[in-house]
Amino acid sequence: MATLQPGLVVAAHGRHCLVEQDDGTRLLCHPRGKKNAVVVGDRVQWQATGDEGSIERVEPRRNLFYRQDELRTKSFAANLDQVLVLLAADPEFSESQLTRALIAAEDAGIDALIVLNKQDLGATFERAWARLDAYRRMGCPVLPLCLQAGAEHGVAELSSRLQGRHTLVLGPSGVGKSTLVNRLVPHAGAQTGEISRALNSGKHTTTSTTWYWTDDQRQTALIDSPGFQEFGLHHIEPTRLAQLMPDLRATLGDCRFYNCTHRHEPGCGVRAHVGTDPAQDPLAINEQRHRLYESLFEELSAPPRY
Repeated sequence: MATLQPGLVVAAHGRHCLVEQDDGTRLLCHPRGKKNAVVVGDRVQWQATGDEGSIERVEPRRNLFYRQDELRTKSFAANLDQVLVLLAADPEFSESQLTRALIAAEDAGIDALIVLNKQDLGATFERAWARLDAYRRMGCPVLPLCLQAGAEHGVAELSSRLQGRHTLVLGPSGVGKSTLVNRLVPHAGAQTGEISRALNSGKHTTTSTTWYWTDDQRQTALIDSPGFQEFGLHHIEPTRLAQLMPDLRATLGDCRFYNCTHRHEPGCGVRAHVGTDPAQDPLAINEQRHRLYESLFEELSAPPRY
């Protein structure tokens, strides 16, 4: 019987996976059986089958970051240390999508970091930066960034936040995600080409997640992910939402009713802090954040449409 060997899944496309061995070499592998699903970041045990390999076992995951709509689940990556949500001053970012990503990270027990790119846009950047005040107040780190050639700013501080960690980069198109990966990952373009050829998947990174090491010691990793238009949270019970939003969570425990949904009930300890002045109320909840909570609660409480 062939000997099982450990490996790390660094790319996947359909039933094809690229597994990195402990010495850094990579091999095309295929999961054995339909139930043996793997995602980027999985630690696996595989065995050689000719020039390729067969994944025999997926090791237990520390965590899994994923989204789920009514019909299907989309996994991004496993065994992460943090999620970096990359936004830009222009195009204007969606606070709903930001909130959904942060809730998914909180649910998975993964640290989150918000980075706002295009600091060179002056007043446009300042308006976008002000929109993130509620996130800074609730304890989420928010960093400014400029990746424009000749005017780079914030790259060193961001790099220090990534050091020694495995970080998934999320963000819609147009925010500078590819520029960031190319800036921080040596030879990222060459690596992408090699992965695409290995998996025979064409423009691989536009549709799948890809693991890149930023250092020769393979201690720090950036995991590039495809952009998304929707971020479903149907794997989360609506009654858990407030627990997964740090600003709302800080006000829990003072409601008149034990089953309060924090939307319309009298004597709600959460709503008492909505729209208050942060200078006077350290537990102030931004009104837009509470509206997003209400909208999500309704969405997740609705009966299935299928």
